[in-house]
Order: sequence, then structure tokens, then C-alpha cells
Amino acid sequence: MSILVTRPHPDNEATADNLRARGHAVLLAPALKLEPVAFQGESDVSYDAVLVTSANAIRTVASQLSDLGLLQLPLFAVGEHTAAAAREAGFAEVIVAGGDAASLRDKVMQSARDKVLKKKSALLYLAGADLSRDLGGELGAEGFRVVTQTTYRMAPVKHLPREVCEGFAAHGIEAVLHYSRRSARAFLDAARDEGVEISALAIPHCCLSETVAGVLREAGASQVLVAATPDETALFDSLERALRTRLA
Repeated sequence: MSILVTRPHPDNEATADNLRARGHAVLLAPALKLEPVAFQGESDVSYDAVLVTSANAIRTVASQLSDLGLLQLPLFAVGEHTAAAAREAGFAEVIVAGGDAASLRDKVMQSARDKVLKKKSALLYLAGADLSRDLGGELGAEGFRVVTQTTYRMAPVKHLPREVCEGFAAHGIEAVLHYSRRSARAFLDAARDEGVEISALAIPHCCLSETVAGVLREAGASQVLVAATPDETALFDSLERALRTRLA
């Protein structure tokens, strides 16, 4: 029996390694594919800090960061995974929020109250094309000047890998991990198109947040678990709970 990971490449490989280290067999079915967007940053624009809500936003522009003078700025990362990508890209000062855009907004506002940032700081938000929250607008309402630069988009993958379809047909997949609302929707669309939707919805689905879980529940999944906090460790804990329940 295998755990199905719908997370996009390359992060799905690290997830698979972590699951195998826990003794699980793994199948990969990236539901979204990364497509870089040309970065229109201007080297003569002065920013006070950088905001990032995804590691992909950094990876797609990593080669340009030094020339744009951004690596010398403090970077506010949505969570530890994104923070690690920022450090790898060369950012020395990385401030880590609690795992979602709301906590990132609060971290920036707290930094202003602590006088780490000026109240009307200019912030560069490196973002994906599809945003679930208007972080720039919320911080703008608090007096910050936020410039949002789209650096990538995630395109839905239309088909599931053959071994995944065969796994559903043979009842060889025991749970699915979901990391975003868009990838959950893309996975469901692909499962429907492949004719394995009924089998897919009959097993546990472990989701990084309640927002993601809502997509699965709306589709008819009856075994939906939500991580206690929006991080992979908590997601794996929800997976273990699901598997114990199935064995009970």
C-alpha cells in the first residue's frame, strides 16, 4: 500500500524521502506544474524588505536576486520551508512567520511596532500568479507600500501517472496528501478524467489546512483530516492518525 503525494516537483521528492524514512511506500502525482514568469524587477527601485509566501517564488528568480540588490534586505518568509529556500538563495536575514499569509502579515506588522521596519516601508512581494489572500492589500491598508511581482504560475496537470491510476484500480493507495487548494482541485479533476474518482474519494485525504480540506469535502470525500498546524510534520501526524483509524 502506498501514500500518494500530490505536491509539485521538486518539493515532492523531499516529501517522498521523508515518508520512506517513516516506512511508507510512496507514489508521486504532482497536480500542478511550475511555470516561471519573467521577473520585471527594477534595479533602481529601493525596497526595505522582501515578502515571500512560497519557496517557488524565490527559486524562479534566484539568479537575479544579487543583481537586483535584494539579498541585502531582510526577507519575511511565510514558514520554515520557504525560509530555507531563501537562505539557500543567499538571504542572510530571514524572519519566519507561522506558516500562512495571515501570520506573515502579522509578523510584518509586529516588526513595524518593534521598529525593525519603518511604518511606511516599501516591501517587495515575490508571489505566484494565483493568490488566495490579498496580502499586499492588507499591508497597504496598514500604511506599507507593497509592490507585488509575479515570478511563477502553477498550471494544472491534466493526467495522473499510469502507476497511480493502476494503484487506485487495485486499491493499492491508502491515503493522499494535499498541500494547497489549487493542487487539490487539479488532482480531483485529473482523477475524474481518468475514471478513478470514486476510488480516490473513498480513502483518507490529509490536508495542510482547512481551506484545502474544504475542496475535498465539497467533492464528496468522507475521510478528510487537517494538519494541526500548516507544516509537513503536522501533516504527517494527520496521516498516521488516518492510518491508525483504518486499521482499528
